[in-house]
Amino acid sequence: MAETPANRFKYKLLNLVKPIEGSYKTSFGKNRLFEVYYLSISYHDSMILNRLKILLPFLFLWITPDLVSGQTFNIRGRVIDSQTEETLGGVTVVLRNSAYGTNTNSGGSFQLQNVVGEKYTLAISYPGYNMHEQIIRLDQNMDLGVIQLVKFGSEGTGAALQKTIRSANVSRLLVERPNFIGGNMFYGIPPEPKKVLGNFYLDTQWNLASILLYRDQQVLEGFRVRYNINSNQFELMEPESNLVSTMPGLRVQNIVWMDSSYKVPRYFVNGMDFRDEGVPISGFFEVLVEGELPLMRRTLAVFKESNYNTALMVGNRDDQIIKRNVYYYLKGKDLYPVPKKRKDIFLIFGEKAAEMEAFAEKNSIDFKEKSSIFQMFTYYNSQFPGFVPIMTQLLDETEN
Repeated sequence: MAETPANRFKYKLLNLVKPIEGSYKTSFGKNRLFEVYYLSISYHDSMILNRLKILLPFLFLWITPDLVSGQTFNIRGRVIDSQTEETLGGVTVVLRNSAYGTNTNSGGSFQLQNVVGEKYTLAISYPGYNMHEQIIRLDQNMDLGVIQLVKFGSEGTGAALQKTIRSANVSRLLVERPNFIGGNMFYGIPPEPKKVLGNFYLDTQWNLASILLYRDQQVLEGFRVRYNINSNQFELMEPESNLVSTMPGLRVQNIVWMDSSYKVPRYFVNGMDFRDEGVPISGFFEVLVEGELPLMRRTLAVFKESNYNTALMVGNRDDQIIKRNVYYYLKGKDLYPVPKKRKDIFLIFGEKAAEMEAFAEKNSIDFKEKSSIFQMFTYYNSQFPGFVPIMTQLLDETEN
């Protein structure tokens, strides 16, 4: 099977697992979407580390002030629309709590010059778009590359999503003009304002993660993250200050996070490295089963507008954000949706179709349950040498 960019990802679980004596390396199946390395520390190495702990603070006191103090640097970048990829002119770019600021030119480019080396919060704003913020440590000239701004309501069901994003204004209208939409107007009782049920996060919890970036294969560790499905952006919380910044999903190749609820690592890969009908996919896929024929899952957030009839006072009053899981199997770099029909599922496994059908019959597998797909792919891949399961059960299989 052909190598993919994701196959080269090497993830150090230094922040997620306890170091163990002796080195140990394992890879997950033939595709090797992920490799895990454990820290090995001998007694001699630990003695050296203890001495370094004593000396390092004094070394930094001596070296650090001369490196950055008094030096100035330049920051540049380019701002575009996340959907159309058109450049945005007149965008406001500032470093919070400082005098540094500028606007993008007609080509979307900006440059902050002679900025004193320090830690800043970069804020980029433009009317009609979500604000972009990120933490930067300026100790050299910095090129931020292309920064994408996401329009309010850029995905979803058009007017419905736009109306939802302005739900605060709608709610205020209903309070100020309670008889505007009928209902209980005869009794002088204002109807309860419409709400939005649900959210666009893959997981609302902040999960400890390691992130592999496309650029220079840089690995970020120690951050707690959340992923916004709608905007395809990660929110990163700094470990010390708890400051939150955002990072476009297009910059991230792979991410592994320790699930806060289940206490197990979960593995996600960027769909830009794969193809669906020959076209790269925007968004992230969770790797559920590794090996000869990997099983992957994509979670979609679908906006469902209220169907409430004010005249008859029937239907659902609130808008809803519903999450739906779609399952894929991977061949080379091509992703294919897992068929819904039972007989078509067996055909996926080629020469082992008959064996897989017998396995399903013997174990009374009910294909109406999503966990059945996980069982089938786990069994199939276990027939090949080197298979190591990356999870023992399917997590978050219920649609919400």
